[in-house]
Amino acid sequence: MICDDSLVIRGAIARMLESDGRIQVVARAGNGRQALEEIRRHQVDVLILDIEMPVMDGITALPLLRRANPEMRIIMASTLTTRGAEIALRALRLGAADYVPKPSVEQIADDSFRRDLLAKVTGLARLAARRHAGRPPPVAGIRPAPRLAPRLLAIGSSTGGPQALFTLVRALGKDVRVPVVLTQHMPATFTPILAEHITRLGGMSCAEARDGETLRPSHIHLAPGDRHLLVRAVPGGLQARLSSDPPENFCRPAVDPMLRSANDACGGRVLVAMLTGMGHDGLEGTRAVVAGGGTAVAQDEATSVVWGMPGAIAQAGLCHAVLPLPEMAPKLVSLMRGGA
Repeated sequence: MICDDSLVIRGAIARMLESDGRIQVVARAGNGRQALEEIRRHQVDVLILDIEMPVMDGITALPLLRRANPEMRIIMASTLTTRGAEIALRALRLGAADYVPKPSVEQIADDSFRRDLLAKVTGLARLAARRHAGRPPPVAGIRPAPRLAPRLLAIGSSTGGPQALFTLVRALGKDVRVPVVLTQHMPATFTPILAEHITRLGGMSCAEARDGETLRPSHIHLAPGDRHLLVRAVPGGLQARLSSDPPENFCRPAVDPMLRSANDACGGRVLVAMLTGMGHDGLEGTRAVVAGGGTAVAQDEATSVVWGMPGAIAQAGLCHAVLPLPEMAPKLVSLMRGGA
């Protein structure tokens, strides 16, 4: 179902979705109250919910819609503004499954928006189906634990990432004694708001990385939107560097340059946590880390919205463990303490 107060946007999104033969748009609504009426008449797997609407806005409707259909996955459609980012990420903490940055009417035909939207809708639908099926996918050979404890935890994520990050960081709490670097594929408007929401979880503090700053233990340094986050070795520690080099894997920030630089700076003593995401960004960087003596842990398919990035390193045989999201934090903490 599509819930948006713009008839033009509803029509454009419906055409995008139905260009994929796996998707059927069963209902459309112009505000949250209409959406509540429609889900009583239709079986809806995924709802695209606009935030700003008359009568009943998306944030007001969100908890009511979740109560009315607990199995339905809700994707918030947010404008590319600071306020839109704040509301979208607050909605994720309130139970929305994901978000899409909504383009203007003039930009709605943009192919990158279409790709992102289709990936999230089909990924969330498959996620629900996989949970019912309960069949884990095959994984290539599992690698042994590292000989030396890591100096750095490096996290990569994309589609479905914010919700996964909230779960992982909350579970890690204050048990991380090394610096953390994080690349999440996200627009520049959204990354400072993501950092604020991660900090509010009450474990590690998180902020956009600044060029030249020292990486601090128990602190998450987040790649700013539209800049690659790199790691450099300096006397006495590690330093963040920001780069405007061309996108890699169609992304800036990208996970691969972060991991390659982290491997060089830490002499291979890097622990990689690869979360849900579309594509294979992070594969070559993880390959470099593992070749240098580091370790990788990937989120499993059953709990990933899209098993692209974690699946790529799992199927390449680069992982020490492939785990459901709730089991990743204990494993990471054990590896950071020199265990298996």
